Amino acid sequence: MELKLKDLYDGFRDPKAIKSFASLIEKETEKLDTPINIMEVCGGHTHTIMKYGLPQLLPEKINFIHGPGCPVCIMPKERIDHAYILAMQEDVILVTLGDMIKVPGSKGSLQNARAKGADVRFVYSPLDTVKIALDNPDKKILFFAIGFETTTPMTAALIDTAIKRGIKNLFFHINHVTVPEVMKELIDSRDIHVNSYDNRIDAFIGPAHVSVIAGSKIYEVFPERYNKPVVVSGFEPVDVMESVYMLVRQFVQNRCELEIQYKRSVTKEGNIAAQKMIDRYFEKRELFKWRGIGNIPKSALKLKEEFSYLDAEKIYEDILPKDEIEDHKLCICGDILRGIAKPNECSVFGTVCKPSSPLGSCMVSSEGACAAYYKYGGLI
Repeated sequence: MELKLKDLYDGFRDPKAIKSFASLIEKETEKLDTPINIMEVCGGHTHTIMKYGLPQLLPEKINFIHGPGCPVCIMPKERIDHAYILAMQEDVILVTLGDMIKVPGSKGSLQNARAKGADVRFVYSPLDTVKIALDNPDKKILFFAIGFETTTPMTAALIDTAIKRGIKNLFFHINHVTVPEVMKELIDSRDIHVNSYDNRIDAFIGPAHVSVIAGSKIYEVFPERYNKPVVVSGFEPVDVMESVYMLVRQFVQNRCELEIQYKRSVTKEGNIAAQKMIDRYFEKRELFKWRGIGNIPKSALKLKEEFSYLDAEKIYEDILPKDEIEDHKLCICGDILRGIAKPNECSVFGTVCKPSSPLGSCMVSSEGACAAYYKYGGLI
């Protein structure tokens, strides 16, 4: 019998299994005196939660807080302006991943740049950029790299390929960010952007694909230092429901631990080969600005100095602006990314701000919380 793709996930979307976990969670929460606020860090989890109506299946004592785990949503306007300016250069082809094309900066989106004649292309895999570079030897190909630990190895592999094959017209604008630092920022910092000591986060659901690369060990600090339990979870609805159950059990049993729900692929150490590839080309930035959150120390990567000849930020340093840019005053994406507001609390949600005319990045990205509320909240 031929194995089909849906055979791999059907069991993890089984209504009976989902309802069984809902029943178990309800029985356990009856033992709790107070509600539990669970932040699902990743936008992929937010979409699963909304798509399958999980909040409606769970008792009122379980409250989901949506986190800043969408790489497009957290990209500040300053970096999007960099992409726009680079795309408008006469001899440049700018390449990036899909959703980035639609996100508006202060000068417009990459979609707008393309409408004005810029050559902007999106790829499903960074390695597709190699063919673009080889097919266009008279152009400079700039890869605008985004994403968390999950996609960073692919950019590293692209750099590795370009060097080994002697491709001279491929350059990189690096915007890779890392998950643990922003989680710490949300619970252990206080500045003009975040007063995290008033946060409502009781526990985290950690994204499994990040830990497939980086290992579960990156979350050990949260139960040990911050008294916040973490369950590393898969993205199917049964995965999320089991993760909620595991967290509830920890509170009922007065435990605070790091647990792995997604044991199908996550180990403590992660993918060592991928980590070595990342370490070969990248190092931590001192600061990186996250949209709506502000500058977070050591939360992003940059090319090592020895690879500066590939670094578009250095090559085009004279034309890339450095001034900070404020977000639209009516948009509360910043509050949503910090977990202190939900999309339907925004005054322009679903009216002025829609997927077809987004004001903020959370509505643009397919992983954004606003897009999830819009798509699965009966507005389409």
